[in-house]
Amino acid sequence: MAEVLVITPVKNSIETTLDTARAIAASDASVRHVIFNDFSSAETRAALEANKSQIGYELIHIEDLTDHPSPNYKLVLQLAQKMALENTLPFLVVESDVVLKTDTISSLLSFQKISKKSGLVGSVTVDDKGTVNFPYLKFKGHKEPVINTNRSLSFCCTLFSVEFLRSFDFKGLDEAKDWYDTFISKKSIELGFENTVLMNAPVWHRPHASRPWKQLKYTNPLKYYFLKFWKGLDKI
Repeated sequence: MAEVLVITPVKNSIETTLDTARAIAASDASVRHVIFNDFSSAETRAALEANKSQIGYELIHIEDLTDHPSPNYKLVLQLAQKMALENTLPFLVVESDVVLKTDTISSLLSFQKISKKSGLVGSVTVDDKGTVNFPYLKFKGHKEPVINTNRSLSFCCTLFSVEFLRSFDFKGLDEAKDWYDTFISKKSIELGFENTVLMNAPVWHRPHASRPWKQLKYTNPLKYYFLKFWKGLDKI
């Protein structure tokens, strides 16, 4: 019996996606893992199909549900919320550039179970050397094992409580946005829940490996901001 619904939105980047899936499958918690393939290439779709039985995940192709172009994060969150509430499960977003430890999910679940007002619980992200990295640089240097925060959580690896899912219908998410980390983090606080980052349950994050164009922010910032603002990409 699954303790948690784990979802991974995917757009290509098959190598990192399969790393993510294998790490989730190796978890010491009982999970139901669903990968949402958001208009990836035919090659990625085929690879996801070929590996799903061996690794042990379910696969939903967004292109079979809508003709709305990628990204379709709103639809993914709505589908995940419906699945979670139908089964009275919390759900955990694990993005396709993140690798969990065996006990990451059980640590998140254990913390949330003893935190009656928990809305969102996120794992801090680190690089391959264990140093805190993007998007949690704002907490770099903190020594506390657990941080309650009013600042936005990233959904790299974030657990949504059943109580929060019952309190806010994701059908109300803004169509004009691509990503909802900031909005949902604020909504959780607004509704009286607490958001927490576990510094003692880090996950390895390879920033933007799932969206390589965003690497331009560091290598070619002019082109990055052209794509972001002129082309309207990455609306948050």
